[in-house]
Amino acid sequence: MAVMEVIEILREVSNQVYENVKNLAGTKAAAGDFGRGAGGDISRNIDLVAEKTVLDYLKQINFNCVVLGEECGRVEINDKPKGFVIMDAIDGTANAINGIPFFCCSLAFATDDKLSSITDAVVTNLSNGEQYWASKGKGAFLNETKIHVQNEETAYKIVGVNTSGASSELLKKLQPIFEHHGPTRHFGANALEMAFLSRGLIGVLIDLRCKIRIIDMAAGYLLVKEAGGLIVDANKQPLDSDLGHLIRLSYIVAANRGILDEIMSEINKQ
Repeated sequence: MAVMEVIEILREVSNQVYENVKNLAGTKAAAGDFGRGAGGDISRNIDLVAEKTVLDYLKQINFNCVVLGEECGRVEINDKPKGFVIMDAIDGTANAINGIPFFCCSLAFATDDKLSSITDAVVTNLSNGEQYWASKGKGAFLNETKIHVQNEETAYKIVGVNTSGASSELLKKLQPIFEHHGPTRHFGANALEMAFLSRGLIGVLIDLRCKIRIIDMAAGYLLVKEAGGLIVDANKQPLDSDLGHLIRLSYIVAANRGILDEIMSEINKQ
């Protein structure tokens, strides 16, 4: 299947998710407790509606893939897969349930069982329908406009830091960031934050909790790279990983090498 066909499939089904959940967020019908999904979190109704939208569409067109999802785990669409669709149908579920307009659908396609084999990615902001997308070697886009990470100084260098569930040791390590850099932010949906960085709205994102799942950041991984950004592990090495839904990662995403070096030197002082 040609690359553009793959990106068209991901964009179309992501649009369908937006249509199916845009009036659900913030309502009582969005919640519910449907047990724990394959990723370990409690499945909510809005998660299941979004995930079913993706699975139904991929089955309808008989797309040759294995789906890796937060709720469903591993689903083989047919027995001749040409790759993996890595799906977080709702990233930012807590925001969506509470009606906070910061949650998204994150979809990526990988030809092999590696992050580095991702060829196509779509992140759709489900609060307004804005769609971020990228194909390997072709750049990153917001709707039909090409986007790029920050490449010049801004009045405020926004630093994204995810500290949800962080240990006291990690908070101590991050203390220089809170003291000397900022303003700091965490909006509650990693994939959409990575899209914002790709668009040039945020300078750096830090998540060193070793809690983030592949599905949460697979699409953002390609967006960042295609928009000219850097994504590394806690040891400042280029990030890569297998695609297993039980894998947990740490990463730092930066608009450029200068910001990355500056942030890492502060963290490593501790």
